[in-house]
Amino acid sequence: MPSTQQISYGDGAPPKVKRRLSARQRKRNRQDILLVAPQLALFVFLVLVPLIVALPLLFSDMSRFGDTQVNYIGFDNFTRLFTDPGIASDYWSGLLKTVRFTILNYAMVFAFGLTLALLMYEVGFRGGLFTMIYLPWMISGLAVGFIAVMLFSESSGTVNLLLEKIGLIDKPFSIKSDTGTTVILPLLVGWKAAGFNMAIFLAGLMSIPKDTIEAATVDGASYSQRLTRVYFPQMVPSFVIATIFALVGSFKVFDELVAMGGLSQNDAAEFLSILFFRWGFTENKLALAMTLAVITFVPLTIISIGLQRFQRRATTYHD
Repeated sequence: MPSTQQISYGDGAPPKVKRRLSARQRKRNRQDILLVAPQLALFVFLVLVPLIVALPLLFSDMSRFGDTQVNYIGFDNFTRLFTDPGIASDYWSGLLKTVRFTILNYAMVFAFGLTLALLMYEVGFRGGLFTMIYLPWMISGLAVGFIAVMLFSESSGTVNLLLEKIGLIDKPFSIKSDTGTTVILPLLVGWKAAGFNMAIFLAGLMSIPKDTIEAATVDGASYSQRLTRVYFPQMVPSFVIATIFALVGSFKVFDELVAMGGLSQNDAAEFLSILFFRWGFTENKLALAMTLAVITFVPLTIISIGLQRFQRRATTYHD
């Protein structure tokens, strides 16, 4: 018999073989880069570059754009959140309103988006219906806000008149009141983003192997059991993505608040985004507004990165 020779690699590990990409793979990589390049360029020039340019201004007393008398003040803008009672009161009040809205808006993500995705998945994907549901996401938030203000007008609002007619309310309520803003704004933003969230959840549903669902059905699993034991465990990546968008989007909401009087007479709509705008462009406290925006931005970034890592682990586990 021929003897089998043992090959020694010195350090005990075989050499790594560098795989060459085929021409088709290289072409596909170039196409991917071309598709990503426009979005990447916009992100760099509209987000990263302004952020880098703005960093030195956080340590200054710049009051507005074009201010020629700018002085270095160290960390005063950072400490004013704890030493200035007026700034601290407005900031923590705005943060509380924003967090409350974030919780309600997150509930709307599942109430609208997940429900519609399940209906679309079970009934059957329809392109026309999908377009109709997705269309509000393309409408300006300012326009949606003004439509809501007209629908809930105390004198001639269709929704107010209808609710009063069927006896659900005794008298018309104002959308610009504390209760009206707290209740209507999450419903408004949830309806607008319903198609976007539906697309996220629908992608997760369509990635579930049909064999798994059919096996659960054959074993006698009810629909609720299939949801909790088959659908939802394999939709964790979609849930995480929707959570990140809901979290960041809730702190970024602005146009709808402007329509509901956030810059004028509606104190209930003074979220952090409205406060930053008022401080920076109305009260000439631009550097302070930018500093507090960064202070708010950092925890959101950390939470988003943590959720992304969790999503990668969940994706690897299910793969």
